[in-house]
Amino acid sequence: MKFVAFEREKQGTGASRRLRITGRTPGIVYGGAVEALQIEIDHNELWHALKKEAFHATVLDMEMNGVVSKVLLRDVQMHPFKQLILHTDFQRVDATTKLHMKVPLHFSGDENSPAVKTDNCVANHVMTEIEVLCLPTDLPEFIAVDLSGLKKNTSLHLADIKLPKGVTAVARGSNKNPVLVSVVLVAGAEIAAPVVAAPAAGKGGKAAPKKK
Repeated sequence: MKFVAFEREKQGTGASRRLRITGRTPGIVYGGAVEALQIEIDHNELWHALKKEAFHATVLDMEMNGVVSKVLLRDVQMHPFKQLILHTDFQRVDATTKLHMKVPLHFSGDENSPAVKTDNCVANHVMTEIEVLCLPTDLPEFIAVDLSGLKKNTSLHLADIKLPKGVTAVARGSNKNPVLVSVVLVAGAEIAAPVVAAPAAGKGGKAAPKKK
């Protein structure tokens, strides 16, 4: 994806406030061997770009003064209650340096799995994104995960999914193979309907009267 940025001359809280009034959002581009660059971006264009998944998970083309640079979106600061973007952080991308990035998972096929189709289960998406390590040219927009093989009483772990070439999954903490999808039985699916006993019949096929 491509977006247009402009070099920001004035800095400080007051300057940023005045910039937002004009419909621009302040930002910064850091990383690499050069100094951090103060930028500004059209707020409306940035607002619509942020609604697209690819803007958060792919290498972006930032055009400024006719020159295109490769960057990654690293942080977005939003107003606590207004629909207003306060600030954005971007990181320069070096084509020869591997980067850490969170990539969304796109699940499909669970409705055709034995767990869902025949065993009254549902697929619970425990994680919707994973962190990966790869070169910028290998960074995927998303990772497709096929759930058609899910079975009852099973889970899908990180090690079970196939990653694109050149991409390595990064697991944080002590659990190096976290659960991505768990199979959960629908509540009440295995509970048998209660059996209502028929009243005992007396002589002549009639129900015996209750004793007083």
